[in-house]
Amino acid sequence: MFEQFEVIPDADMSQYTTLKLGGPADWLAFPRSGAEIAAMFSEAGAKGIPVTVIGHGSNLLVLDGGIRGLVIRVEKNMRAIRREGCRIIAQAGAMLGSVALFAADAGLTGLEFASGIPGTVGGGVTMNAGAYDGEMAQVVVQVDGIYPDGKTVSLTKEEMGFGYRRSVVKELNFVVTEVTFELQEGDPAAIRVRMSELNAKRAEKQPLDVPSAGSTFKRPEGYYAAALIDQCGLKGYSVGDAMVSMKHAGFLVNTGKSSADFKTLMDKVQSIVEQRAGVKLEPEIRILGEEERA
Repeated sequence: MFEQFEVIPDADMSQYTTLKLGGPADWLAFPRSGAEIAAMFSEAGAKGIPVTVIGHGSNLLVLDGGIRGLVIRVEKNMRAIRREGCRIIAQAGAMLGSVALFAADAGLTGLEFASGIPGTVGGGVTMNAGAYDGEMAQVVVQVDGIYPDGKTVSLTKEEMGFGYRRSVVKELNFVVTEVTFELQEGDPAAIRVRMSELNAKRAEKQPLDVPSAGSTFKRPEGYYAAALIDQCGLKGYSVGDAMVSMKHAGFLVNTGKSSADFKTLMDKVQSIVEQRAGVKLEPEIRILGEEERA
């Protein structure tokens, strides 16, 4: 099944997430184009097979039972980046860091904030990823994608409905294939200095040497998730091989092989913060799959 595509059957999803967790996906496919994505949806739909789309897996917890059906991973092949004047056009599978470096080499400023975000262009736009006072909504002018039925879509920045860690991508149920960024001319050396400064700050404050999915929870209105977790005395709190980072309380990190431990830790942190601080934390990471494989 799916033989005409680049596909891995019974793929170990712990190899395709930055958390290094997750059971097997029935099929893991790597499309080369929007047309291939549509063809994958078509074949899966004809056979009644569910489809899940992911990027780099940097904002993802796959449960121990794995994911049933077809998982489409956009990141591997769809990585092309090009320049048109002050615009950068990148395929959805390109890493944000790669696009930021491409822009720096081109003397275009505006994407420095994204240089250390470990996700793809498609994923970044879907959740309006941001860091250090920057976010996708500030630099994106067009998003192209494809619906499961093969119809294409092209949305302007205004039509994307960007908000805090959200856009209309999931609501409209399409797959991002290409993104256009509008940047400004700048000095390449100064741009690289700024990127280095931000990445040094990130390395100083975040546990980059341990598997994680980045910030585990969204920022509650009027608060910071990391500060709330820290104030509740949860730095270092652990469940099995999952732990609240001692370096940054907003990061839950993994030192083992159990998604169940990580999910239980998430639940406990949410419960304790709600009990002690009266604030309900909402997960920023996406949780996929089954707890147990039938």
